[in-house]
Amino acid sequence: MTDLTEDARAARLLDAEAKAVELFAAVERRGLLAPGVTEEQASDAIRDLAAELFGVSRHWHKRIVRAGPNTLLPYAENPPKRAIGADDIVFCDFGPIFEDWEADFGRTYVLGDDPAKWRLCAALPEVWAAGREYFQTHPDVTGEQLFAHLGWLAEQAGWEFGGPIGGHLIGQFPHDRIPGNKVELYVTPGSDKPMRRTDQAGRPCHWILEVHLVDRDRQIGGFHEQLLDLGDGVSPG
Repeated sequence: MTDLTEDARAARLLDAEAKAVELFAAVERRGLLAPGVTEEQASDAIRDLAAELFGVSRHWHKRIVRAGPNTLLPYAENPPKRAIGADDIVFCDFGPIFEDWEADFGRTYVLGDDPAKWRLCAALPEVWAAGREYFQTHPDVTGEQLFAHLGWLAEQAGWEFGGPIGGHLIGQFPHDRIPGNKVELYVTPGSDKPMRRTDQAGRPCHWILEVHLVDRDRQIGGFHEQLLDLGDGVSPG
């Protein structure tokens, strides 16, 4: 790995996320998530757009586009591909690698005018921001404590937290691989180490925060994901 100062590491991660923001703004402008387009076709179109705009040739995790009932399912599932409907809710979860630095970015989109889907879409960044506020105001917070708080925030907002994790480490590719037995690398039950700590090389750990909200009765879900501890004046700790 490149030997960089901490300020330089943080800047690279923030630059990767800024490019992911720009990528998904272009996804909206180009109408890539449209009725009749399959999830696989949309995923491939976003992959190709990332290559066109930024020269991205690698993604550090599988590319996800999920629509309709598939939005209930967390990352680890691999449901049959479906076409996006005219009144669907759709979320994307991509991990593009920009110049050897990982982004992990998730956003949700609503086609049509279903008020429940729009409420869910609006709740996602609000729950995410409240989760980040909890992280900021609890210097010794552990992954399991933050995960429990995310579940409480989801319930208070009228939704269910749909995923088994609420975030994970992020870094230079390839960052620490996250096998299932290394629970401390996730925001999840059993992750009992303070999140503000250093890695094996003595560098501050950096984290992604992800929020997956679902309404199982309505068969809809949404996803919102980005850097937790960097950006907007947040100190790496």
